[in-house]
Amino acid sequence: MENLENLKKKLEALEEKIKETKKRLPAHSVKPPVMMDLLELEDEYDDVLRKIREIK
Repeated sequence: MENLENLKKKLEALEEKIKETKKRLPAHSVKPPVMMDLLELEDEYDDVLRKIREIK
C-alpha cells in the first residue's frame, strides 16, 4: 500500500503532466491522441486523490 507522502508526490507530478498536456491542446481541432492522454492523466489524478482521501 502506498503511503500518504508518495501519493502526494504522485499527485503533484500528475498535476504537472496535466498542465503540460493542456498546453499541447490547440484552440481548434483537438487531436484525439492528445485528448486521450489528458483524459487518462485526469483519471489517474482522480484515483490518486481518492486514495489520499481514504488514508485521511
